[in-house]
Amino acid sequence: MTFKYSLRVYFEDTDAGGIVYYGNYLKFMERARSEWFLQQSIGMKTLMNEHQLVFVVSRTELNYLRSAKLEDVLEVSVELTELKRVSAVFKQVVTRHGVVVCEGKTKVGCVNTQSLRPAAIPPDVFKQLNQLMA
Repeated sequence: MTFKYSLRVYFEDTDAGGIVYYGNYLKFMERARSEWFLQQSIGMKTLMNEHQLVFVVSRTELNYLRSAKLEDVLEVSVELTELKRVSAVFKQVVTRHGVVVCEGKTKVGCVNTQSLRPAAIPPDVFKQLNQLMA
C-alpha cells in the first residue's frame, strides 16, 4: 500500500539559488513516514508512551534525479517493502507533477527508549505493519 504526502518547498528549504538543499529531501521523507505511521494509528508518541519504543533511521540510500525549486509542490510516497522483528525498510519517491525528483530507501530500527538497544516490534504493531507490506 502506497501512502502519499504533499508539501510545498519554502525558502528555508533552498539554497541561495532557490534549489532544494540535498539534505532536505531526508526531512521531506521523514515527514512523510511520520504521517504514514500516524495514518496507521502507530504514531511515534504512542509507541514511546505505551511500549517505550521508537523507530530510528539506521540507513538511507538516495538518488537525486532532478532539482526541486522554491514554491514547487512535491509529493512524497511511502511504501513498506521489508519487515523484520526489529527493523523495516521503506521505499520513498519524491515527485513533482508526476516526475521523479528523488528516490530512496530508508531502513529504520526499533529501539528501546531507555537502553537505546534494538527491541522487537510489539506483536500487534508487527501484525498491523505486515498487513501493509507492498
